[in-house]
Amino acid sequence: MDFAFATAPGSDRPNEDHVVTTADYAIVLDGVTELPDLDTGCVHGPAWLVRELGDCLARALTAGPTVSLELILATAIEEARGCHAGRCDLSNPHSPSSTVAIVRARGEQVDYLVLCDSSVVFENGNGLTVVRDDRTDTLPAYDRHTVGRLRNRPGGFWVASTDPAAAAEAVTGSVARAGLRRLLLCTDGISRLTEFFQLGWTDVFEIAERSGPRAVIDAVRRYETERPDLLARVGRGPVKRHDDATLAVLRGPF
Repeated sequence: MDFAFATAPGSDRPNEDHVVTTADYAIVLDGVTELPDLDTGCVHGPAWLVRELGDCLARALTAGPTVSLELILATAIEEARGCHAGRCDLSNPHSPSSTVAIVRARGEQVDYLVLCDSSVVFENGNGLTVVRDDRTDTLPAYDRHTVGRLRNRPGGFWVASTDPAAAAEAVTGSVARAGLRRLLLCTDGISRLTEFFQLGWTDVFEIAERSGPRAVIDAVRRYETERPDLLARVGRGPVKRHDDATLAVLRGPF
């Protein structure tokens, strides 16, 4: 598989997104931005985590090309725990965390996994499919107490952090490789084009195919600048004006 990708920070902070692509798989990670003065129990931050987790995922995918993606992610989370080298409180409910999106070619199939609010989107003979884990949409509140209480808990939401059990809660599946026409992975810094700015995923694919994935990020920035009034979720109020944005787009032949 041949991927084109782009990533950009949303501010002068370090980019907390991360992308890895090879001929066999692609990984897109979105580190969860920490609230100011939040005690995470960790000397590291989300930017560190996504790079360590990305490396661990790449090793697990390369070593186990037919192993289930849930087990791949669980193995990577467990390995990433060791990268803290005993310096951090890994039981802290606010320990650095990341969303995960993975696609992998496996024979005549393409496997996918999504954990938390990154997305995998593909088009085949059955039309357009958006693979998304929407459990963060239904949380009762979004303050630090509620998020810490419901993170990686039944009835809450699941994200890659320090608990390998979260991997079993990912949204997974497979699609026939031969029928694929389009495929992309992205963080929610890209999917805000469809969530807030009323573009369709077909529009996103067409921008990427016409001008490359960086043009998709440019479109996000243009809408964020020109229509900040649209950046609100029902029941959640305004969201950050600019977010880190990353996408990887699969180019044919598949």
